[in-house]
Amino acid sequence: MQTIDKFNFAGKKAFVRVDFNVPLDENFNITDDTRIRAALPTLKKILADGGSPIIGSHLGRPKGVDEKFSLKHIIGRVSELLGVDVQFANDCVGEEAAIKAAALQSGEVLLLENLRFYAEEEGKPRGLAADASDEEKAAAKKAIKESQKEFTKKLASYADCYVNDAFGTAHRAHASTALIAKYFDTNNKMFGYLMEKEVKAVEKVMTDINRPFTAIMGGSKVSSKIDIIENLLSKVDNLIITGGMTYTFTKAKGGKISNSICEDDKLELALDLIEKAKEKGVNLVLAVDAKIADSFSNDANTKFCPVDQIPDGWEGLDIGPETEKIYAEVIKNSKTILWNGPTGVFEFDNFTHGSRSVGEAVVEATKNGAFSLVGGGDSVACVNKFGIADQVSYVSTGGGALLEAIEGKTLPGIAAIREY
Repeated sequence: MQTIDKFNFAGKKAFVRVDFNVPLDENFNITDDTRIRAALPTLKKILADGGSPIIGSHLGRPKGVDEKFSLKHIIGRVSELLGVDVQFANDCVGEEAAIKAAALQSGEVLLLENLRFYAEEEGKPRGLAADASDEEKAAAKKAIKESQKEFTKKLASYADCYVNDAFGTAHRAHASTALIAKYFDTNNKMFGYLMEKEVKAVEKVMTDINRPFTAIMGGSKVSSKIDIIENLLSKVDNLIITGGMTYTFTKAKGGKISNSICEDDKLELALDLIEKAKEKGVNLVLAVDAKIADSFSNDANTKFCPVDQIPDGWEGLDIGPETEKIYAEVIKNSKTILWNGPTGVFEFDNFTHGSRSVGEAVVEATKNGAFSLVGGGDSVACVNKFGIADQVSYVSTGGGALLEAIEGKTLPGIAAIREY
């Protein structure tokens, strides 16, 4: 497989799929440019070689051309960070894009308009009536798949080589993240630096394991994490179930959780997972106490109590001090750590302590030689909020992509580089 370090971009145009899906305020100012900064090493390598990057990205979830999702809003910041005046095409497959791509010279950069302005990027029909028949739906799907081929071919025609540096969209078989790769031979398609790092981090935590291996799984719903948990049960030594899922497990075991979040239709599933952990010899770690509140509010009255004895009218919003000690002990004695999801409602300052204690334990384990991978939007927000992102081994940029990789799924954006 080709690697970006070994490839010489001199005199070549490179279609670079990045993830510039950055947050904008009401005046279209970028409020967090982390994703742009993450792609800089790849773009600068191409420029340093004497190549010409043609940048493709999405922004938001537009249902067609929409001014507020235009990538023109970010041109200034991209130019500033790259140190090059970035050109802009007001379409991604129109005549202007083709002309500007063809005219691009060595050391110049072209940013295409939002790829998702076209339904062909995602390969899903738009505008179908709610009462459309099955035949109409099938015809629409067939039509979009046919037009997607032309859309993909057009994007590929701009460049001599293809670089995928958008791990955040690697789990989508979209035109620019997977399908485009088949238009380039093995020697002319590769991962960008960010993608390389992401893939290596995931593979290290899922296959190149130093034990004990501990996974910390937070989140509110067991249903959204079931496939991940089941896959992890065949890999980990310790599995910490935390966050809102705590209360589904607690109720399943006969505990009183009062107003705490719970999936009542997943109680049997929770019990099944407890049994599977026993069968596989996995140490399933659950909370023993909770920080509870008399309303879902940062300003609510709070107290601590056993997690299975929450009084009427109260709800658990974070773990308690005894649970913090238990989690920390397990984490500090680990050599591989995967953290996905906070322990409580960390958005409220009064309920951040549990997540902070987990973060501090992960940092301490990392200092002692553990490999720690933090991923999923809320976990990333946690480590950024607590100022410890630079003290763990790796912070993943891909939420959904990381979760699907942990589930054991093949990611189309990765397979496209490796297999075609």
